[in-house]
Amino acid sequence: MQQPSDAVKAPTMADVARVAGVSHQTVSRVLSNHPNVRETTRDQVNEAIARLGYRRNSAARALATRRTHTLGVIAVNTTLHGPASTLSGVQEAARSQGYLVSTVTLRTVTRAALTQAMDHLTAWGVEGVIAITPQREMVQALAAMQTPFPLVTVEGGHSLDLPGVSLDQALGARMVTEHLLAAGHRTVWHVAGPRDWLESEARTTGWEDCLREAGAEVPPLLRGDWSPLSGYHAGQQLAGHAAARATGAPLTAVFVANDQMALGVLRALREAGLRTPVDVAVAGFDDIPEAEFFPPPLTTVRQDFAAIGRSSIALLLEHIEGRTTEAAHLTIEPELIVRASTARQPDSASSR
Repeated sequence: MQQPSDAVKAPTMADVARVAGVSHQTVSRVLSNHPNVRETTRDQVNEAIARLGYRRNSAARALATRRTHTLGVIAVNTTLHGPASTLSGVQEAARSQGYLVSTVTLRTVTRAALTQAMDHLTAWGVEGVIAITPQREMVQALAAMQTPFPLVTVEGGHSLDLPGVSLDQALGARMVTEHLLAAGHRTVWHVAGPRDWLESEARTTGWEDCLREAGAEVPPLLRGDWSPLSGYHAGQQLAGHAAARATGAPLTAVFVANDQMALGVLRALREAGLRTPVDVAVAGFDDIPEAEFFPPPLTTVRQDFAAIGRSSIALLLEHIEGRTTEAAHLTIEPELIVRASTARQPDSASSR
């Protein structure tokens, strides 16, 4: 029987240095991606690591450096495209910087749930936290908390004295509304998201401000809950208004606060015998992967979730590494994607 003293030991950094023919310090530099290492030397060390099957001892490294290279992320409503894509962008950006990610997804947005999430991440030894905060209630809960590590908010607006990254939601709404007005529509109707979502509020503000500045009538606001079903119900109301040819704002164009609700609006209009875009032009927000395959392909606003992730991680690392203490607020610009659902109307349709 093999004695314990004869057991095969895991390769060490010293073993890697010996096989590669370099110093222990050089191996350490390669492992930490230090720039002052020649490529040929880096290749030698990586080849030795692969040959020996060397794996870093993360626990020992954390004890030596007091760095865990782990970041925390708090997210909510990740079944929705926006929060899920934001989370994915943040996780990918963290991994590209060599960090592990510990994610806590909240079912309910309460101070108790947020405190529990922070306690969990503290126990994991995270060096900093990204809080994806699309709802006003979560922002207010964060404002009252003291955290033992740097914190960056994402999509929480810039109302807190905390570093944060947000898409310019109001600008995106303006871009859509201006596009529809330029296509000859006298005004633009709006199906908004839930009241407690900061993104919904900003998109509504951008839409309304644009109409007022253009001297266009502001139609009554309809509201959904981000789901296709709520968009379908709003679409039925819009179709009823169009069919009745009611007095007031003409209904020839609709800006819907997200693509999922826009899908429901399109179906309701189609069932009512209204053609898109000949009778009613429809635009959404998010540019989900399916948007270009809607019947017709949907004009929408694209959010650069990868840029949001990179910016938030870069900002968090600046605070973790002590390069800044300022509560910087970064804004990412959206992009309008024009497709067939808002094609310019014939004169006969736009003059209704």
